[in-house]
Amino acid sequence: MVVRRHFFVRKGYIMLIASYNRQELGDVLVVITAPDTEEQKTIIRNNIAQITAADDGHLLGYNFLNVHETLGDIDANGQLELTDKQVDQLNQAIKTAGFECLLELDRTPKFVVGYVEQLSDHPKSDHLHITRTRISDNETLQIISGSPNIADHIKVVVAKVGAMMPSGQIIWPGQLRGVDSNGMICSGRELKLKNAPQKPGALILPDDFQEVGEAFNFAKGNQLFL
Repeated sequence: MVVRRHFFVRKGYIMLIASYNRQELGDVLVVITAPDTEEQKTIIRNNIAQITAADDGHLLGYNFLNVHETLGDIDANGQLELTDKQVDQLNQAIKTAGFECLLELDRTPKFVVGYVEQLSDHPKSDHLHITRTRISDNETLQIISGSPNIADHIKVVVAKVGAMMPSGQIIWPGQLRGVDSNGMICSGRELKLKNAPQKPGALILPDDFQEVGEAFNFAKGNQLFL
């Protein structure tokens, strides 16, 4: 089985997102290394499907068929956080199959505490806003938000490019009505926090919740609506 991905985004972001759902896909590990393209090329060798962009050949990902033969039994349903050992095992299988592009782990957190420093109106929308959101001492992102409660000078949860949301949605760079957006400001509902309001609206964190740039503490977040 070859699992095709259908996202429309810009190229140029390399990452590693792995997911496994035996009930839906069988014993297939899906590994995504770059945003999808409309035209793809797939080569299958030794139960490994390599998926590349048809135009320039850059790697989009691998599907590892009958992956238990490489990694043993996998206890996961959804995103799988691969260990260094598992990546080494997958790379050995890739090399044995005769493919050249190897996998590399990215350990940086994908859900972080951010701070909205600046807010401006979107020039082509009456409900979208352009934010400048700081996610570390030296990194600020432009993120478009349609949250009705978005404001400046608030702490929020940012899903960075490369994050997989609890719903399975992957955050890629893109545009909203012609304006670049690199990440997403999340609601409690989108993060699937316990008892979160089931309506649109950014999750505004208490000032003393965590420091800007820290990986969002989901366990602590689950206490916000109790």
